[in-house]
Amino acid sequence: MPSLKDLKNRIESVKSTRKITKAMQMVAAAKLRRAQDAAEMSRPYSERFTAVMAGLARAVGDSEGAPKLLAGTGSDQVQLLIVMTAERGLCGGFNSNIAKLARVRGQELLAAGKTVKVLTVGKKGRDALKRDFGDNFIGHVDMTEIKRVGYEDARRIAQDVLSRFDGEEFDVATIFFSRFESVVSQIPTAQQIIPAAFEAGEDEGTSTLYDYEPSEEAILADLLPRGVATAIFSALLENGASEQGARMSAMDNATRNAGDMIDRLTIEFNRSRQAVITNELIEIISGAEAL
Repeated sequence: MPSLKDLKNRIESVKSTRKITKAMQMVAAAKLRRAQDAAEMSRPYSERFTAVMAGLARAVGDSEGAPKLLAGTGSDQVQLLIVMTAERGLCGGFNSNIAKLARVRGQELLAAGKTVKVLTVGKKGRDALKRDFGDNFIGHVDMTEIKRVGYEDARRIAQDVLSRFDGEEFDVATIFFSRFESVVSQIPTAQQIIPAAFEAGEDEGTSTLYDYEPSEEAILADLLPRGVATAIFSALLENGASEQGARMSAMDNATRNAGDMIDRLTIEFNRSRQAVITNELIEIISGAEAL
């Protein structure tokens, strides 16, 4: 049974931890609002940009003049997985859920006889996948010094990916990130960005609203690289909001758990102290009776 001093020290330690988690919760809440606004404001542009490209892609079809970023290399043998996570932990399952999705996809591709290459954005994803895919890493993007993600950061990542594609290092590229839904809900997502893939309905009405000059092929050749950067930028913004939401939720849970632990330890401390006092009283009474 722990002594009163041990219990008192433990209570003080948990109280200090609760102060830290409460402070981190408040900081995450402040950052969340800005990150959530940035993610939500980027969605209309990203969706409309994708819709325009989908309309162009539909017009181009499988023509011989279709850009390589749309038509692909004609193979899917070499797969590039771009895993985007945070630089820090203490945000619940945010990082592990993204890494798990990428790990499952990578293992499926390897089982199918494909070649897998991994490009990580954020330290936590690299750490999580090092054991299973350490030999498949081809690069890492360090975001430690970036306080606020901008389009230029996404453009640099996109340029690296596009240069690797032009160098025929891979056939298909997929980004893994977490889409922000709410403070308690972040959805791990996989999105193919090379060759460009459009879901049904994304081009609805686009081809009937616009006439393009010059040709659709020429415009697509210019827009598709920007589309890759836009997709990466949107993923970074979604990740930023998801990270802060997950950290806020995790620190709130940690603060509540610390409070519950303090209550339990306080009860145990009071009981132990009462037992000590009772024993001392018994010894005093026994000594008095002996005299």
